[in-house]
Amino acid sequence: MRVLVVGAGATGGYFGARLAEAGRDITFLVRPARAETLAAEGLKVKSPIGDIHIPAPKTLTAADLAAGKGEGFDLVLLSCKAYDLDSALDDVAPAVGPSTAVLPILNGLRHLDVLDTRFGAERVLGGSCAIVSTLGPAGEVRQMNELHTLTYGERDGSRSERILAVEALMEGVRFQPKLSETILIEMWEKWVFLATLAGSTCLMRATIGDIVAAPGGLAFINGLYDECIAIAAASGQTPREKPVRNGRGILTAEGSAFTASMLRDIEGRARIEADHIVGDLIARSPDESACPLLRQAYTHLKAYENRRGREQA
Repeated sequence: MRVLVVGAGATGGYFGARLAEAGRDITFLVRPARAETLAAEGLKVKSPIGDIHIPAPKTLTAADLAAGKGEGFDLVLLSCKAYDLDSALDDVAPAVGPSTAVLPILNGLRHLDVLDTRFGAERVLGGSCAIVSTLGPAGEVRQMNELHTLTYGERDGSRSERILAVEALMEGVRFQPKLSETILIEMWEKWVFLATLAGSTCLMRATIGDIVAAPGGLAFINGLYDECIAIAAASGQTPREKPVRNGRGILTAEGSAFTASMLRDIEGRARIEADHIVGDLIARSPDESACPLLRQAYTHLKAYENRRGREQA
């Protein structure tokens, strides 16, 4: 199976490197400057479970694909920030042929509608990942802890020939792959958890432990989580009891240093996925007067975006 990994950053670079480490046929779609760095230095991953160095990873640029150099890919592993999705799809489109499957591992669900419109729903799998990683100063991927799961599946829950081929691709890799027959509900469960985590820690500019220890903090987090769960249920994707119980435990743990990566982005004055993670969830609420806590968090995130845009103008 020939795989095109979109990007060689903190997420795509990590999972692509692990697949290449296992001997899979992996090509990275990268910008010209990143291609030069990878050609000179290789792709390096620093990880608590074992470092990787791919001396000469295969790469293509958007110009290469436009020139017809990227045909014959069986799978596109799509990892990018939501605000880069449109440009990423423009770049990768020439590589998506009649039999190519697209496996997105973005947050939320809005990207599924975009991908369905662009490539056809029959080509788009469901997927999600969980990893804490970043790019180091020399362009190396740094995995911050041992969390590294990648979940994938057909959106109708079937065990199709192509999803079994993806399962075979994942055998023996040094991360935690999972073929799911309930991928959509798992994507929803992750989304409501992430929206709660991002909404609370960004609004309060604090860790989960700091919020829980503050007057009204525990009630705020529980209320925000309940609002997000209610939206999922109204959309026909009621989160299951065990994931909700586990999620609530993480979101309300005393002394926890846990925060959303979105908070780290805000503190670094970077772009954020406010609309994809929080705004789109609000848009799916059946009642305009519902989810007041989530709307408060969204107002805060959009105010940050407005300020950032003004200061950079």
